Amino acid sequence: MRAGGGAVAPAPRRPPSLQVLGFFKGMSFPLLSVALVNAVMFGTYGTALRCLGGPPRPDRGASAPPARRVLAAGCCAGLAQAVVLAPVDLIKVRLQSQTHGLGRGGPAEETRAPRYRGPVHCAACILREEGPRGLLRGAGALALRDTPTSGLYFLLYASLSRGLTPSGQEPGACTVLLAGGVAGSLSWACATPMDVVKVRLQAGGSPYRGILHCARLSARQEGARVFLRGLGLNCARAFPVNAVTFFGYENILRIIT
Repeated sequence: MRAGGGAVAPAPRRPPSLQVLGFFKGMSFPLLSVALVNAVMFGTYGTALRCLGGPPRPDRGASAPPARRVLAAGCCAGLAQAVVLAPVDLIKVRLQSQTHGLGRGGPAEETRAPRYRGPVHCAACILREEGPRGLLRGAGALALRDTPTSGLYFLLYASLSRGLTPSGQEPGACTVLLAGGVAGSLSWACATPMDVVKVRLQAGGSPYRGILHCARLSARQEGARVFLRGLGLNCARAFPVNAVTFFGYENILRIIT
């Protein structure tokens, strides 16, 4: 109660179901495009490995190519993935960064319409306000994140899968799942600092002029620990996702080869 006798009505709470749905903001577009992105990455990896003189499955005993070829092919795959992923990732970040309707500003905030109504509307707004180059905002940071870490990703998987499999045998399901999960987690641990920079560059109204400016300003204002934000979550998420990804990759190769 305030002085004067007027009771302050509490801000209406959003139903729990709607609050939970907030964790899935911006996911429809990436889900629809994940098949394309993975096809480009794994397809480029296999093609690059063959061009470098190795088989598309570098975890098979004596036929395995040198580590440098696996690393180079993985870097090519990461670069190709970044080119395809850049607009998709930007739209995902913009949709996820919308904070309307969270109850922070009272009833008026609850009823305020979102800026973007969906992925297509978001893309149209970016094109109208920032031009075609706007859809590539953060692409440089994305390429710097994915190119080296994808090389590490494939190299770790190939090494672990080969090391955990007896000579002359195919890796079992547990080996593939473990190798894929570890490779995903460790590569994301290396990718997290550049991922922080990428997300900040892609956010709407970003004050940063480029990658170096973003890194310097972020470190000056928040300390070096800012580049480790999300590290634990990224690694925890990457283990099951990449375990399943490589499990599917191996089984599809067994079917088609």
